[in-house]
Formats: sequence, structure tokens, C-alpha cells
Amino acid sequence: MISRRVLLASAAMAAGLSGTAWAQDPVKVGFVYVGPIGDGGWTYHHNEGRLAVEDHFGDAVETTYQENVPEGADAERVLTQMALSGHDLIFTTSFGYMDPTINVAAKFPDVKFEHATGYKTADNVATYSARFYEGRAIMGHIAGKMTETNTIGYIGSFPIPEVIRGINSSFLHAKKANPDVEMKVIWAYTWFDPAKEADAAQALIDQGADVVLQHTDSTAPLAKLEEAGGYGFGQASDMSEYAPEPRISSIIDDWAPYYIARVQAVIDGTWASEETWDGIAPGMVGIGEFSEVIPEDVRAETEALKQSIASGDYHPFTGPLNKQDGSAWLAEGEVASDGDLLGMDFYLEGIAGEIPN
Repeated sequence: MISRRVLLASAAMAAGLSGTAWAQDPVKVGFVYVGPIGDGGWTYHHNEGRLAVEDHFGDAVETTYQENVPEGADAERVLTQMALSGHDLIFTTSFGYMDPTINVAAKFPDVKFEHATGYKTADNVATYSARFYEGRAIMGHIAGKMTETNTIGYIGSFPIPEVIRGINSSFLHAKKANPDVEMKVIWAYTWFDPAKEADAAQALIDQGADVVLQHTDSTAPLAKLEEAGGYGFGQASDMSEYAPEPRISSIIDDWAPYYIARVQAVIDGTWASEETWDGIAPGMVGIGEFSEVIPEDVRAETEALKQSIASGDYHPFTGPLNKQDGSAWLAEGEVASDGDLLGMDFYLEGIAGEIPN
């Protein structure tokens, strides 16, 4: 289908107008957020990417966004409204938007959609995600070195492969750093709910955890850790207002370069459905500054781990590794395939508890 910009250009030329006598419509780009923009966390950094698009393209691009959109029927309604209102490209930024994105995209084949962290694609639907497990490995190493109780905690959002990978990677590298480490996992069943996150953090503290990792988006766990004298990490953004402690480092999502590249592809007419999964090396996963609370030798070890992952010399899931039930998963020196990681639905050996259905 010919775009409205091409039609406008053709009409201008047919009327004998010069190339400077007509203004090309801006590319209209929409963003759908599962939580509030706020001042940190997952949605905040997706919105930072949106702002980077505006800064980069200026008047050539118009962006819109909708925040606090529940995953489900409401998402489908919001996406339909965006498609009907002339958006050329729509980014849907949460796993639970996957089916609504696919459903709406089928009704609007001339609109391009990009879904974050999902696995379903179509001719007009691309997917993108970050290899968060690389950053979780680094946070896990720090956690293993910093715990004094030998108990670390993890606040999970939903029991999907992305979150399970992070739990496994964190535990594996905490255990390598400190063989005496145990991990407690609490599922909050939310991406963003400060009250639930605070309750989860307190429950982990009550179980003896003095270092807590999280795959939820608010700073509420850090506030609880500050009260208790424990340590935690910024999630999806630096959360540096809690540095130097309890926030001792962070895993940071940098979506801006990806968003700029994909909008440019729409402008150039080269956009195609692709599956992108980038990590530390391309910069999609960033690691926040190591707090001075962390001993100098641990900071050096952690930096070395980061560099080995970035260079490709080390993969966080390298065998020998067993599943929780003791069955073999990866042999000595064997590296997990992307397919295995994308479908991960099991805990590694040594993690207590069950993954909820």
C-alpha cells in the first residue's frame, strides 16, 4: 500500500510544486507502557528511548504514548485506537502485550508493530528484547560476595522464561562467588506495584536475606532494604538516588539506539520484521556504577566478569549444569542455545521451591 507521504509527494509534483514547497508528514510513532513513566524502572527507560527519538529526529517524527495500560483487552483497545489514529509504527513494551499486538496487527497490515520481550512475529510485527541474564550474572556475583547471612532473595514478577532466566543466572553466579549461598524467591505477580514489592522484600528480609535482587520496577524494595540495612540493585534503571547503599549497582535497559534505528528504517522504507536480542556488548544491557561499599577486589572481579561476557569469551550459561531435579542439562563446556534460554521453564539445581504454573 502506498503511504500517505508518497501520495502527498506525488500530488505536489503533479501540481508543479518544487520539493521545498510542501511539507512531508512526520512519521507517527506510538509507545504503549505497562506502568507509569515515573522516575525509574522499566517504563521510565522505554520513555527515555522515546524522548531520544524525538531529540534525534526533531519535527520529522511525532511520538505519542499511553502509560498504565493493563495487559489484555485494554491493550488491544489502546492499540486499535493508535492504529486508527494514523500511527506508522507502534512499540508495545511488555510481555503481556504479545497477543493483543498480534491480533491488532492482523487488522492493520500497513501499520508496523514492535513487541518487547515476546516471541510471536508477523510480516508487520517485529520483536526485540535484551539479554538481561547477562546483567543478572553480574548482579548475582556481587550478591554472592556481599551477603553476610549467605541468603539472598529475588523478587520475581511473573513466572515466564525471561524472569526464570534471570533468577537462574543470578543464583548460578552468586553460587560461583560463594558456595554457601542459598536463594529465596518470592513471586509478586506484578511488574509495578510498590506495596506488593515492599511486602515481598520484607518477607525475604524476614527469611534472612540481606541482599535482594528484583525483576519488578519500583524502588520500594530498595526502601525496605535501606530500613533493614541490606543491599539491593537498581532494576531497569540506575536508581542512583539510593546509592551508595542499599543500591550497590544496577542493571540498566538502554532502548534509545534501537528505537532510533527502527524509526529510521521506517523513514527509509527498509523496515522489516526481525527478532532482536541484544546484550551487554551492543549496549542494550548496561551495568550501573559499582558502589564504593563493594570491596575493591570484588569490584575488579565483577568488572572482569562484565568484560568477559561482553567480549563473548564467557557465556553465563555454560556447563556443566543440572536442572533442579538433578537431571543433566548442559555438559562440561556446553553453552545453552538461544532456543533453550527462550523457553526456560525450570530452576537450576540448588534453588529451592517450585515455579508456579
